[in-house]
Amino acid sequence: MSIETDVLVLGGAGVDTIVHVPELPVPYADSYMIRPGIKTRAGQSGDFVALGLSALGLRTHHLDMIGDDVEGDLVRALHRDHGIPLTAVPQPAGTKRAVNLVGPDGRRLSLYDDTRSREADRFPEETVRTLAAAARHAHVVITHPCSQALPLLRESGLTVSTDLHNWDGENPYHEPFALASDLVFLSTTALADHERTMRDIAARGRARIVVATAGADGAYLLADGALTHIPAVTPPAPVVDSNGAGDAFASAFLLGWLNGEDPAQCALYGAVAGAYACTVPSTRTDAIGRDGLLDRVAELAGDPV
Repeated sequence: MSIETDVLVLGGAGVDTIVHVPELPVPYADSYMIRPGIKTRAGQSGDFVALGLSALGLRTHHLDMIGDDVEGDLVRALHRDHGIPLTAVPQPAGTKRAVNLVGPDGRRLSLYDDTRSREADRFPEETVRTLAAAARHAHVVITHPCSQALPLLRESGLTVSTDLHNWDGENPYHEPFALASDLVFLSTTALADHERTMRDIAARGRARIVVATAGADGAYLLADGALTHIPAVTPPAPVVDSNGAGDAFASAFLLGWLNGEDPAQCALYGAVAGAYACTVPSTRTDAIGRDGLLDRVAELAGDPV
């Protein structure tokens, strides 16, 4: 089968309801008057990665389990509007959804509806094999039933990336993703010792590169046994929401990685895209384009970050 897709994204399709709060954590009160209001829109981790990859010019296909419900309609419309192919496996439990509390500084607290998945959830094997056969690479979100698809992706000969998000380095749920992936992203948020965790992932698993993002402190890149600090990039506008910044980082890093760029250059791409994502209001879904990314990288070439 000919290669029709640069990146097959598995999992992470869903809907967020955005609630702006005066501060995080939210002080107890009987009620709050919310501005700029409460909005429900499609866009969770897999959606954001697929959107970011597509905006950067990579042929992208998204696979997930989606319900026959209002939330599912929003997810399907998002992909249709952005021209991103979506294979939706029926999910009787309903489309994934969450409530995001967003503070004035752009930080967020996400509350996920855990009733929208089941332990027995699976992607049809033939569907995974068919989509994998037409792809160069797979990015796997840490949602059910993606862990069950990892062996099929490996059998198909694809390279695999994943984002462990705020893993604490110990929760066993994340380990199949961490150890089966060639490229691993995670956040330093819950890590007592990010270097130790990164080296442990590389030592015990398949990862050739491990990247730990650290928000305003930049990121850490482990490649060929060397740990490098990647400085943060100044956002091009005021920071309004950090939601999706890690997904944007991963998307831009993959652009460089799939094009054979040096890992440090890939990380710079990620830093630029992540900074841009922080300027996008939580009620919207948007991603930096290839021209915008490369123009900003060119600007930074002669401007120490």
